[in-house]
Amino acid sequence: MDNMQNNLGEFLNNLIEINNDRIEGYEKAITLLPKDENLGLKALFEGYRDQSIKFKAEITPFVVQQGETPSDETRTSGKLFRAWMSIKSAVDPFSSHAILESCERGEDEFINVYNDAMKESAQLPMDLLVVLQSQASEQFKAHNHIKQLRDTTPR
Repeated sequence: MDNMQNNLGEFLNNLIEINNDRIEGYEKAITLLPKDENLGLKALFEGYRDQSIKFKAEITPFVVQQGETPSDETRTSGKLFRAWMSIKSAVDPFSSHAILESCERGEDEFINVYNDAMKESAQLPMDLLVVLQSQASEQFKAHNHIKQLRDTTPR
């Protein structure tokens, strides 16, 4: 961002929105899980949903410091993807493997948004940077776990 000081609230709300997407994405994934084949995925998805709730809570004070209201919106791409998942599941129920693939796509998008945020690291307050680096690290582990599960779950 050209003038990070003037855009910090917007920058942070973008991070809140990707977390809102992640929360809603895992909520949707929970509803799509096959009743007889969840492999403990419901608890895992609830944990990653709760992780993003925690991330939002950590970012919110920085948004408020900027005189902004934390966003309760999601990104358009996330809304479209969840709508597509709903339509597809009505026609052809998802397997655990397909749900994990969808979750991995959401985790990939999260990584992209946080990677873009890290490009601004030189302009961010140190206390905020520490929070964002910690969140990115935790989420990267979640991404790798989802990917590993996807790779080992039958189609």
